[in-house]
Amino acid sequence: MRTYLTLLLTIVTTTAHAQPPSFEVASIKPNQSGSHTTSAGTDPGGKFAANNASLQALIAYAYGVQEFNVTRGPGWLDSDRYDIVARANTPKEMSREEVAPYVQALLADRFQLKLHRDTKEGTVYILGIAKSGPKLKLHPEGTTGPTGIGSSLGAGKSSIEGSKVTMKMLADHLAGQSGRPVLDRTGLTGEYDLRVEWSKDQGDGASVFTALQEQLGLKLESGKGPIEIIVVDSAEKASPN
Repeated sequence: MRTYLTLLLTIVTTTAHAQPPSFEVASIKPNQSGSHTTSAGTDPGGKFAANNASLQALIAYAYGVQEFNVTRGPGWLDSDRYDIVARANTPKEMSREEVAPYVQALLADRFQLKLHRDTKEGTVYILGIAKSGPKLKLHPEGTTGPTGIGSSLGAGKSSIEGSKVTMKMLADHLAGQSGRPVLDRTGLTGEYDLRVEWSKDQGDGASVFTALQEQLGLKLESGKGPIEIIVVDSAEKASPN
């Protein structure tokens, strides 16, 4: 009898651990503003918010790929837009990697999303270390404040600036700007504060390729490599709440 109960407890415990994490509360509403600006991110208190985001953009966020690597699915995959506000049972601000399973579970539940991963060989950019060596500033431990990476454009200059940025984050950001997957081959595992700036007119100043090399000691080169893609098998429009 004791053996049977032990086995039953093991099965129940294993099943409970197998369940994906889920938000305590989540609101999804259609966005019909017509805006071209999309955002998604986290805040303290276990909060996740997305504004004017298509299901394609939400899948890309949840599964760590670029939107152009999300394929197939219904015709409205990249046209219908949604606002999402959700909260998990945690006081902290979750990273993108930490919140991803929650968003995946939300999409499966509310959009009845079914998908599978695939890999294909294709043209990519490879992010590596320049001959001069990396010129990166480690993020100070124990400091607080906004973290993440973003781009700005103005006064004839383009720039990328970030706080507590990993090389994977930089590669993903560069992929979003270039429209081509970027593979991190730097071997660097730290978190960095960085800023790189270049001229909008490449004839008058450094391109992003030159700027990365001169200012950060990194190189971005064209090459061939594996590209992860997300294939959408089926999805339904989420009912608003």
